[in-house]
Amino acid sequence: DGVGSGAGGEASQLATETITSYVSTGLRCYHTAGTDQEAEFEEALRTAALEAHAAVQAKAQGEGGDAPVRMATTLTLAIVIWPWVYVVQVGDSRCYHFLRGTLRQVTRDQTMAQALVDEGALAPDRLASSPLSHVLVSSIGGEEAKPVVTRFDIKDRDGVVVLCSDGLTKHVSDAELAEHLGRMTSSEQLCRDLLDLVLERGASDNVTILA
Repeated sequence: DGVGSGAGGEASQLATETITSYVSTGLRCYHTAGTDQEAEFEEALRTAALEAHAAVQAKAQGEGGDAPVRMATTLTLAIVIWPWVYVVQVGDSRCYHFLRGTLRQVTRDQTMAQALVDEGALAPDRLASSPLSHVLVSSIGGEEAKPVVTRFDIKDRDGVVVLCSDGLTKHVSDAELAEHLGRMTSSEQLCRDLLDLVLERGASDNVTILA
């Protein structure tokens, strides 16, 4: 989910291209996933995110000369190495896992509001309504990128994994998302229904949904 005027989409594209190239040609430690050496794999995933961070920052510097243009993007990347899913998170796009009627947010938003909740300075029930809930403290191409890797298993094949930008979660609550997941007939149907719902509610931001 690119942020910034004009160049936001370019930041997203550059981050995607950089990570795709890194994972497809430079990642050599898949075999350590799910073993007691998997720290090497997780570190490689964080490195992939930081490679994208450096690429976007370099592009912004080159575009703006002495006054770099503002380019940044969030990142939520899921890599499946059966039976594990490894999720790399930077920013406030999200990964959810829906299993047997229960929706779990796998990632943690890297926003100022969430940081205040973590520090006890903001009540959790005020998180969603806080004006700081979409102020990023970590982003690809921003002042700082702090990639976090989370692992969960998908041995139970009845589960559904959803990745989305905050263009969805600004307009659709977790309860509504769970309701749609509970009656889904296909991944395409789910994504189209959720997108239609966002459009009906004004679509204040660009929307990415993958299931």
